[in-house]
Amino acid sequence: MSPLVIGLLFGAGVFCIYWSFWPAPEAIRPRRRSGFRVRLQDNLAQAGYASVTPTNIVGGSAALFALVFLAGMVSIRVVPIALCFAGIAGGMPLTLVRMRARSRRNKLRDLWPDAVDNITSGVRAGLALPEALAQLAIRGPEELRPAFAAFAEDYRATGRFHYCLDRLKERLSDPVADRLVESLRLAREVGGSDLGRLLRTLSAFLRQDARTRAELETRQGWTVSAARLAIAAPWIVLGMLALRGESLTAYARPAGWAILFAGAAVCLVAYRLMVRIGRLADEQRVLR
Repeated sequence: MSPLVIGLLFGAGVFCIYWSFWPAPEAIRPRRRSGFRVRLQDNLAQAGYASVTPTNIVGGSAALFALVFLAGMVSIRVVPIALCFAGIAGGMPLTLVRMRARSRRNKLRDLWPDAVDNITSGVRAGLALPEALAQLAIRGPEELRPAFAAFAEDYRATGRFHYCLDRLKERLSDPVADRLVESLRLAREVGGSDLGRLLRTLSAFLRQDARTRAELETRQGWTVSAARLAIAAPWIVLGMLALRGESLTAYARPAGWAILFAGAAVCLVAYRLMVRIGRLADEQRVLR
C-alpha cells in the first residue's frame, strides 16, 4: 500500500473522530399549515379515499374540464358556454369529495360515543390502554374497525404507543378522533385512576354534541337545499337553450361573454353566502 493511500486513510480517520465530537442537530419537523392541500387531504381521508392524493383530484378536475370544454366546442361551438359548463364539470370531483366527507363525518359523529364506551368497558375489565384500543377492531362500530385494526398492527409491529396514536390520527383525520387520541395520550402520560371518569365524560359530551348538531342541521337543511336549487336553475335553463342553435349566437358576442361570466360570479357568490349562513360550520382540527 502506497504512503499516499495510508496518509489519506489516516486523515479520514482523524476527521471522523473530530466530527464525532460535534453531533448534528436533530431535524425539526416542519409544522403542518392549514391550506387547500391540507384541507383536501383531510377531506379525502374523511371520505374514505385515503389512497387518493390531492394531486389526483386536481389532475382529474383539470382533465374533466378539458374534456367537457372540447365536447362543448364540438357540439355547440360557443366558447363562453363551453367554458361555463367545463368549469361546472371541473369542480364536480372536489364537490363530491367534500359532500362524501361531510356525510361520513356526520355518520361517525353518532358512532364515536359507542367507541368511547367500548374503550371504557375494556379499561374497566383490566385491559391495558393499547389493548382496549385494539379490541375496537373487533367489537367497535363497523365504520371504525379498519382504522383500529391498522392501529393494532402498528402497535404489534413497533410497540410505540404515541407513534401509533399519531398514525391513527392521520388515518381518521377527524376532529372527534383528535380529541379522543389526545385525551388518551394525556391519560397515558399522566396516569392515575381517573381514566374511566374521563372517558365517561367524553362519551356524554360527544352524545350531547351530536344530538345538538343533528337538530340544528335538520332545521337549517332547507336553506342549503334552496341554495342548491337556486344555483342549478339558471344553468339548467342555459343547457336547454343550448339545444337550440339559433339562441346561442347572442352569447358568442362580447356582451354575451360579459353576461355569462357576470352571472357565473353572482351565482357563485350568492351560493357561498347562502351556504355559509344556512350551514353549521365544520369542526376544525385544532389538535392536529
